[in-house]
Amino acid sequence: MFWIIASTIVAIVMATVMIFIRLKVSKRPASVKRIILPPIFMSTGALMFLFPEFQVKTSQVIEALVLGVLFSILLIKTSKFEVRQEQIYLVPSKAFVFILFGLLIVRVVLKLIIGSSISLGETSGMFFLLAFGMLVSWRIVMLYKFKQLEKQIKVSSLT
Repeated sequence: MFWIIASTIVAIVMATVMIFIRLKVSKRPASVKRIILPPIFMSTGALMFLFPEFQVKTSQVIEALVLGVLFSILLIKTSKFEVRQEQIYLVPSKAFVFILFGLLIVRVVLKLIIGSSISLGETSGMFFLLAFGMLVSWRIVMLYKFKQLEKQIKVSSLT
């Protein structure tokens, strides 16, 4: 029970930090680097799978990744870019805070349900994969939208 409470507190702190980071980032122009670096940094967490207690079955990997992609739809729908003075900015969504905490609540509930039937290590591995699937799919779409706007800016500057 201690680990469930501790991991939930850590998740809440991380979600809160993400909100502040997202608000701060929206004040600076977006870039390809700022879009693709978070998934790259997060990918180092996959080293946990080197340890047997964190390893999950193929079916669990697929379940976690699919659920992560489904969760990312909310983030994708609320992530918008705008062009200001020939620069692209991420527009902070008022719904982002609610979506992030809503997803956190769903993850905690799922963790409580799943945690009773599989080990803490497997649960950790699955939730890492869920978060990674959510982040990667969200960032791929963000990168696509960013590149589309970048093309529009180049075309409009030529005319």
